[in-house]
Amino acid sequence: MSNLRVLVDSVWRLTWESQDAVHTEELFVPFNPWRDAGLCPPALAQHFEHPEPGDRCRLTLPPGEFIPPRQADKEYDLPLGHFASGTRTPRAGRFYPKHLLKGYSGNLTPFRCIEVGNGSLTADFNHPLAGKSLSLEVITREIQQKRAERGGECRDWLDHLTSGPGIQARHQGRPTDFFTDDPFQRQDEGNDAGFYAQPRLVDHVDTRAQATIAAVHSRLLRPGQVVLDLMSSWQSHLPNGLELASLVGLGLNEEELRHNARLTDYVLHDLNQDPKLPFAEGHFDAVVCNLSVEYLAQPFEVFGEAARVLKPGGLFIQTFSHRWFPPKVVQIWTELHEFERVGLVLEYFLRSGAFGDLMTFSSRGWPRPAADRYYPRIRLSDPIHAVWGRKSA
Repeated sequence: MSNLRVLVDSVWRLTWESQDAVHTEELFVPFNPWRDAGLCPPALAQHFEHPEPGDRCRLTLPPGEFIPPRQADKEYDLPLGHFASGTRTPRAGRFYPKHLLKGYSGNLTPFRCIEVGNGSLTADFNHPLAGKSLSLEVITREIQQKRAERGGECRDWLDHLTSGPGIQARHQGRPTDFFTDDPFQRQDEGNDAGFYAQPRLVDHVDTRAQATIAAVHSRLLRPGQVVLDLMSSWQSHLPNGLELASLVGLGLNEEELRHNARLTDYVLHDLNQDPKLPFAEGHFDAVVCNLSVEYLAQPFEVFGEAARVLKPGGLFIQTFSHRWFPPKVVQIWTELHEFERVGLVLEYFLRSGAFGDLMTFSSRGWPRPAADRYYPRIRLSDPIHAVWGRKSA
């Protein structure tokens, strides 16, 4: 079949390493070979010449081949007054949109603040992936016959895939300053048990995003394990058919926990009131926390407790998206770029000093299911990000 007459649904996976973790970025790509192939590396364009479902193409992109190499002259020392007045002082390691700098009105491209002091800041305009070796895998999923070619825009999908990734990594191994300016304050500092007293038996992300979370757990969890579902509710987002020895839910709303058919037991406990987990040391093979890390007001203590109750080598898995309850989300979460949130959670792991084999994962661009209540107003599925690590022996 001529590649000019088809549309190809594909998944593009980018893998790269920082000093602290291995990172994988996944993007669903509806590829139009007629229009988009000219923007691809030649080997990738060739892959789409005669596509078949299940085909895979693997490429290594050395530093500087696709992403421009790191350049010292893209680091600028600027007076602190050039950072937009009325905002908080920029912090070392953080990313900010360029429009906050004088002379860049309307420019949303993120830059990294790498130094602050003596009335000045150093702004890094290099691409966040500059200097990294990238591994790309492209998987053909489905092929659709075109009815007609009605025009439309060419898409540089590789550029789209690499817009955001890299932001989650520390700068030259130095901790990012997420924790100045009272980062864990919330709009509603009242009792969380009262806020969550009314059960919310609703989906917090769409079903496509739920399937992505389940796929993360399917990859990492094993049958027969003893697992803690931290900040649990009426859904645990585990894959069907995964037979665990036990799944204990810890949450705030008893009715929601009773509705969760996957739980073998549950405990009512408010981590923001008391971060100490009511379990013995080394009890669990894995701890999972889905769509809730953004509500932790004492994350360092909770991550330390997760390490305590895990067996050596046990996994702590965090997944999250871009939706939350505004009164209860911590302030820092609302200020961050999507991929900076990955960096924040990674920083929780690193600050604990208890975990190794750290990995991050993102999945974006999937079509939102047509049955979802937000479709067609929102056409893309909720993005999913995950960070996990193993308790050090």
